[in-house]
Amino acid sequence: MQKLSIPNITVEELEGILNSNPDYVVGSRIMALIQIKKGLSSRKLEGLYYKSHSRFCVWVKNFNRDGVEGLKDKPRSGRKPRLDQGQQEVLRRVLTNNRPDEFGFNSATWSGPLIGAYIKKTFGVEYQKAQVYNILKALGFSFQKARGKYPEADPVQQAAFVGSLKKTAGRTH
Repeated sequence: MQKLSIPNITVEELEGILNSNPDYVVGSRIMALIQIKKGLSSRKLEGLYYKSHSRFCVWVKNFNRDGVEGLKDKPRSGRKPRLDQGQQEVLRRVLTNNRPDEFGFNSATWSGPLIGAYIKKTFGVEYQKAQVYNILKALGFSFQKARGKYPEADPVQQAAFVGSLKKTAGRTH
């Protein structure tokens, strides 16, 4: 009989998949409780579930107190946002309806650094560039890459310029 094999993925990656899905997390905890109910010690389950003895104790206590709800992860509180809901809504409206040059910036399109500067200037809150992008994502905006096309450009002049590049390309002196 051939031994079962799972190539191309590590145990850690499989655990990550398990731990990232709330349904599987609760399911695996219920499976551990079933094993405990059948008489297996939490010490023996440590190797099977890659969890500590104390983790099983917490699951049993929470299940006895709250049922299946006790096995679900509780929402974790994070740092309080430095922009309140009202300020976030103002930012959303400004980014949707206005251009940066309307606020004294030397650009017609918003960028992460410009948005960070606008937030600092308007709300007095300074963010790192990466955090500005996190705020934008939370506000429902997505990253858009500039195309390098300019509506005000003259297509005839562009064609002439491209033609001149082709004529000189490959010349060596």
